[in-house]
Amino acid sequence: MNKLIIATVTASLALTGCANSGWSNTQKGATIGAVAGALIGKGTGDHDKSRYVWGAAVGALAGAAVGNYMDQQEEEFRQELAGSGVQVIRDGDNIRLQLPSNITFDTNSAVISQSFAPVLTDVGKVLQRYEKTTLVIEGHTDSTGSAEYNQRLSENRALAVRNQLNGNGVDSRRLTTLGFGESQPIASNETAAGRTQNRRVELRIVPNT
Repeated sequence: MNKLIIATVTASLALTGCANSGWSNTQKGATIGAVAGALIGKGTGDHDKSRYVWGAAVGALAGAAVGNYMDQQEEEFRQELAGSGVQVIRDGDNIRLQLPSNITFDTNSAVISQSFAPVLTDVGKVLQRYEKTTLVIEGHTDSTGSAEYNQRLSENRALAVRNQLNGNGVDSRRLTTLGFGESQPIASNETAAGRTQNRRVELRIVPNT
């Protein structure tokens, strides 16, 4: 399948003349990515329009200016989430949204709080405008209670965020959930303030490359 895609893309470029047209490497890469992505989408055996378009969109970012794309998305997150309590953190070409427990869930609960729902609505708006990204939703807890309980709680909270974003129109194919329980603290669990920081959900937004 991979050899067929490469051969088809190469032939397409030759036929259109873009290989010698003076296009920039970025333009050539974006074209190759779009064609390859479309072929991948069709190669699944599912020929419906949405999957074909999805394959093309995923591929197109591979040769495009990833950094610029993520810069624009980061800025829109900062504008949409200003004053919400969500931290927007740039990590190379990735973006992390850190969602603290005081705006997300009640203690020992995986039910999204009423104050958190509008925040996820704003997150969903930006995500729908930047479809060439994949989201990893990570749940974390403090060390109170057993490790087994905290693991389940972190997984359930990540799933709740996933379901909310999906309900807000974000494609489910872009969403992956992980639960880390108490294993990745960002502050000391010896203090109440530290435990509050450790009870969190993070969205890791990764460009499709």
